Amino acid sequence: MAKSWGDRERAAAVDEPVTRPGPPPVRHAGVARVAGLVGAVLLTVAGWLGGALPGTAADQGAGWEAVAAWAIGTTVMVGAWWALRAGAPSTGWAYRTAGLWLLPLLAAPPLGSRDVYSYACQGWAYAAGHDPYAVGVAAAGCPWLDSVAPLWRDTPAPYGPVFLLISALAATLGGGLVGTLVLLRLFAVGGVLLAALCLPGLARAAGVPTRRAAWLALATPLVGVHLVAGAHNDALLVGLLLLGLLVLVRHPGKPRPLLVAGVVLGLAVAVKATALVVLPFAALAAVLGRYTVRALLRDAGWLAAGVLATLGVTSLVSGLGLGWVPALTRTGDSEQWTSPPTAVGFVIDYGLESVGRTAGAVPVTRFVALLLLAAVVAGLWWWAWRSLRRLGGVRQRVHRLTAARIRVSLLGAGLALAATVALAPVFYPWYATWPLAVLAVVATRTTWFVLPGALACFLTLPDGTSLARFAKAPGAIVMTASVLVVAFWAARQVHRIRRSRRPAS
Repeated sequence: MAKSWGDRERAAAVDEPVTRPGPPPVRHAGVARVAGLVGAVLLTVAGWLGGALPGTAADQGAGWEAVAAWAIGTTVMVGAWWALRAGAPSTGWAYRTAGLWLLPLLAAPPLGSRDVYSYACQGWAYAAGHDPYAVGVAAAGCPWLDSVAPLWRDTPAPYGPVFLLISALAATLGGGLVGTLVLLRLFAVGGVLLAALCLPGLARAAGVPTRRAAWLALATPLVGVHLVAGAHNDALLVGLLLLGLLVLVRHPGKPRPLLVAGVVLGLAVAVKATALVVLPFAALAAVLGRYTVRALLRDAGWLAAGVLATLGVTSLVSGLGLGWVPALTRTGDSEQWTSPPTAVGFVIDYGLESVGRTAGAVPVTRFVALLLLAAVVAGLWWWAWRSLRRLGGVRQRVHRLTAARIRVSLLGAGLALAATVALAPVFYPWYATWPLAVLAVVATRTTWFVLPGALACFLTLPDGTSLARFAKAPGAIVMTASVLVVAFWAARQVHRIRRSRRPAS
């Protein structure tokens, strides 16, 4: 009899083997390595032909040569990554291949987005004495304004004070736009390297093959195109998150390491507020011994102290306080069907307009999605808490019990990040790197999060144009149908789990 979702998760929690069919082993890993390198070179060529080059953003566009090279390069690179989704031949092989694929992209102009120009202008504005949380880069008089996407020229910075300090440092030391872009890309590469250093330790602690975790998290085109070539601050976010989690799983219950982990996670929050959803599960990973309320308050207290101290110090050092918190509300200015809540709002608006009613469902569906996100994160935390308490009564080898506890905490964090991506008001391809990095070191099944990551690679053109713009109505309908299918599947899984827990008559 096939095992239900709940059966598989309970089996994984106590290290029982779960029989499942996996993808066939790839015999020609060398072919995949060469194919991915060819794809990366084509993407770099596409960038120079029609990428997000400096200049008037509103007047630029990718020609057919750039689009063709981009489409072929993306397809080849995604195919090579997908072919080895069961795991590279070895961990070292995965690292060398991912690094090889990144080399051409280091020489590419900004790809897939113009956000790095916004970073540069926000850093310039802050260094020039302006408050990026109060005014947009246009009002601040940034000299590189023509390179910033028009949508974001009048929008306050939604990033934390740590990243604004980094952007200001890059703008000050860069000496110009090109130098600033180079330094911002170096910071992004540093974030990727930090994640690469942490992946093996987290995977081993959770009992997951390091060769698979490293391949899924580093060789995805999302890292090369958007985190490195696009220089998105998500690279720093992911690197700091993984480092904080690694300190926790190696030194639970020890005050000094817990403070260090809190500082690192606080820095992640001060780069991008997305890191907040990980903190409840980091608190669970901080506990040593039996999971009781007293132990949670004791160990998580040290972690919370590190986070709060970091946020307080960085806010004071930057002189900007918590102005970035209200600025987060402007991140939803862009409306695209790639965000499930926005897509559902579009479809409702289409129905209202067809009967002569006023459209305006998007803000409502987005608000409902945020409430749902809070409920999902709370539910995931409660599931993780109860699972960890049950594991306290399981008799097995110490290393197995430790791995099971780590898996529960990290799985909760990864699922919370996945829910954040799915229920956020906006979605951009690089957002998929948040849950991908965490789930790669803990998940027993991978297709359900690897497939969306592969599809996300095809959502933009080299100059940052979103393909969602060209299929608004069909895309919204397909996305809404997908939401309904997922909701129906989730309801069936919950019903099946509840039935399995009922006592036999």
